[in-house]
Amino acid sequence: MSYRPDEKDFMAYLYNEMESQEKEKFERYLLENPEAQKELSGMQRLSNMMSAVKDKEVIAPPIVIGDVNPRFNWNTPYLKTIISIAAAVTLIIVVGKVAGIQASFSNNEFKLSFGEPQKTEQTLPATPSLTATEVQDMISTSLNENNVAMQATWKQTQQQLDASIRKNLADNSGKINQLVQQASTASQDQIRQFVSGMQTENVAMVKDYFQLTSSEQKKYIENLLVDFAKYLQQQRNDDLQLVQSRLNNLEQNTDLFKQETEQILSSIITTVGTNGNSVPVSGSRY
Repeated sequence: MSYRPDEKDFMAYLYNEMESQEKEKFERYLLENPEAQKELSGMQRLSNMMSAVKDKEVIAPPIVIGDVNPRFNWNTPYLKTIISIAAAVTLIIVVGKVAGIQASFSNNEFKLSFGEPQKTEQTLPATPSLTATEVQDMISTSLNENNVAMQATWKQTQQQLDASIRKNLADNSGKINQLVQQASTASQDQIRQFVSGMQTENVAMVKDYFQLTSSEQKKYIENLLVDFAKYLQQQRNDDLQLVQSRLNNLEQNTDLFKQETEQILSSIITTVGTNGNSVPVSGSRY
């Protein structure tokens, strides 16, 4: 259960009437709750202001005995109680006005607060959300509008493309006709010269292509051989390292076996020598 002090605990802590354990628990609660610190500070200010107010001595009016007219007796207990309550209420009202205390009573609950009253935020009514049908209608409308716009754009682009093609054909028709006329008026010698020139150019192009291809293949084969030689050299180095490491391991194992054998032989010799000294020697018969 979480610890939550009430007003009695606040007043007991304020007037130093708490025990040590309760006081430590209350101080931990203050460290964890800033609102409780503010409430304690407000109570401390109110206590300081009330302690600063000095009590005034009330002098009862003189009472004349034997007077015909009855007079109030100011020393009666119930009248003193009423006057004390009125003075306390007046003092609380004055102190509340100065300290900004706000008191309210609602739902059978009396609340006492310090400072300006906080304005409660008015929650706005939630706006009704769109239904699934309305959302679908909105999406369909947007898609239809986009389709119409795209079709209009495509139609305009197609018209521009057709106009450009027709214009290019009209511009190039004259050039094509001129080339056809020049070709028709050319002589047989000119045609043979043109064909021979094309053949010469084609032969030169094919020759250059084969030369370039052969040089590239040669470079590729040379690079391939170099890479293969590097691979063989690396493999040879790896094999040599592996053989060397295994020889080293074999040599280490041989040395270790030699040491163990020497230790075993030494222990056997020592054991045999000890047992031979302990066996008694029998006397001679002769």
